[in-house]
Amino acid sequence: MKRSFKISDPLSLLNSGIRRELFEERGSESWRAGLIPGMVSFLLRNRIQRKLLLVFILLSLAGKAVAPDTPSFAIFRSPAINPYASLMSAIGTFETMGNPLAFNDFENAAGIFQIRQVRVDDYNHRTGRKYTLPDMFDYEISSKVFLYFADLAGPYSFEKIAKAWNGSGPRTEFYWQKIKTLLQQ
Repeated sequence: MKRSFKISDPLSLLNSGIRRELFEERGSESWRAGLIPGMVSFLLRNRIQRKLLLVFILLSLAGKAVAPDTPSFAIFRSPAINPYASLMSAIGTFETMGNPLAFNDFENAAGIFQIRQVRVDDYNHRTGRKYTLPDMFDYEISSKVFLYFADLAGPYSFEKIAKAWNGSGPRTEFYWQKIKTLLQQ
């Protein structure tokens, strides 16, 4: 709660010693001679002024500090955000238990995402690349292929991406349910 006081004479509230040193009349010579030391003692008594004086002294000492002689500086690159990381992990876990060197003889599918030759050919045709099925054992290359088709399927729906990755047919809904379960873990 804020209180207000009506003060008609603010000098009466000052410390009598300060009032005597600074404001009461003295002889002409003693008044002038005591003004500066009185002001200094008043300022030094005040806590805020002491702190400011300390900061000023510390800053004046830091004036001799210099910057390093190297004319270069470093810019650190922040890690990229991969919105599909959890979906890629779930699909890789379901397809191959996270094994990037997996190969399915029955479907002729390679890599962690079990990419078939038809999908590699489609990717090469659309992007102008010349990847082969053995290239899908490299996680970086197979993730590029996966991310390309994930963007085509729909960037905001993991369900659409997973179903499009699996293909079509009655087992697609079963595939999505398994991927959804892995996403929740």
